[in-house]
Amino acid sequence: MPDRQPALTLRGLTKHFGATVAVDRLDLDVPRGSFYGLVGPNGAGKTTTLSMATGLLRPDAGLVSVLGIDVWSDPVGAKARIGVLPDGLRVFDRLTGRQLVTYAGLLRGMDRALVAQRVDELLVALGLTEASEKLVIDYSAGMTKKVTLACALVHAPRLLVLDEPFEAVDPVSARTIRSILEDFAGSGGTVVLSSHVMDLVERICTDVAIIVDGRVRAAGPVELVRAGGTLEDRFLDVVGGSTDVRGLAWLRTSSD
Repeated sequence: MPDRQPALTLRGLTKHFGATVAVDRLDLDVPRGSFYGLVGPNGAGKTTTLSMATGLLRPDAGLVSVLGIDVWSDPVGAKARIGVLPDGLRVFDRLTGRQLVTYAGLLRGMDRALVAQRVDELLVALGLTEASEKLVIDYSAGMTKKVTLACALVHAPRLLVLDEPFEAVDPVSARTIRSILEDFAGSGGTVVLSSHVMDLVERICTDVAIIVDGRVRAAGPVELVRAGGTLEDRFLDVVGGSTDVRGLAWLRTSSD
């Protein structure tokens, strides 16, 4: 169970893209040891928030603290404790899978022998051993997701920030990834993930935040946020809007 002390603290986080406010003075505390889900409609600011939280994108205003270390005052110290799986970020895909994960470990200043040992273990755990000598550019979307997860894990971070980690991943691999992440959180690590799949978040996360228009509209343990209903129902209540589909009668007509 999470100990409720923050692994990640966001205060007044703000980001503009021209006249568009992507993240609007967002506050959030992610407890240590939690499996924390971020949910929200498309364009809600989830990816922008996670990018700023991990030092990939500089905020216009606000503070980010990882295990008590300010991400922007001490980026090296903070990033040493973070593993990141961004959504859509380009990787060095002209390397083989083994080379890419090895490079990620060496980039962190790890000993080469230790990197080699961990790379072997990660490739086996994620079912990538047979593809380890293939170029990443030739990987499927699901395989690319898994090898970038290996890159995020190789240095044994204390905070994992994952943007849509289960997207394009087959059910067997998804179960494997889920098991790895649950063991990580069970040993005191903290997982933050974004997802559009409410059922997945409700099943695997201990805590959740609903983000709409760049602000947190509801946050806390999943049981409290869903308030006796399903997380999807609570999400729709918070987000608003109609789910009724009108028109399209021509799709409901049969033809010979």
